[in-house]
Amino acid sequence: MSAAAVTVWYDGACPLCRREIALVRRLDQAGRIAFEDVSAPDASCPLDRAALLARFHAREGDGPVLVGAAAFAAMWRAVPLLRPLGLLARRPRVLVLLDRAYAAFLRVRPGLQAYLRRRKVQS
Repeated sequence: MSAAAVTVWYDGACPLCRREIALVRRLDQAGRIAFEDVSAPDASCPLDRAALLARFHAREGDGPVLVGAAAFAAMWRAVPLLRPLGLLARRPRVLVLLDRAYAAFLRVRPGLQAYLRRRKVQS
């Protein structure tokens, strides 16, 4: 297998992140994405660990580290099923809208994480 086209840094301690990454792993049948769990003690972190845990980050090839919606779009472009959405996100207006949606999600993320953790404990 060739080197990954995209590197994704995610919070493996977050139940929401784990679910999304599990889905994308299943869709990434060609292995084009390298997933790095920044919550792991031995994680390879190109930036401050706290910054990587606070927002979603990715890098296409040797390009710059992307943050937020741009990082999601890079990940989507690596997966054939999601590629059209990733290409659409290259349009500046679409990316702005996705970034706003991501910012709104980040405000409710702690509550969703707590809910999923409680639900797991009750199971």
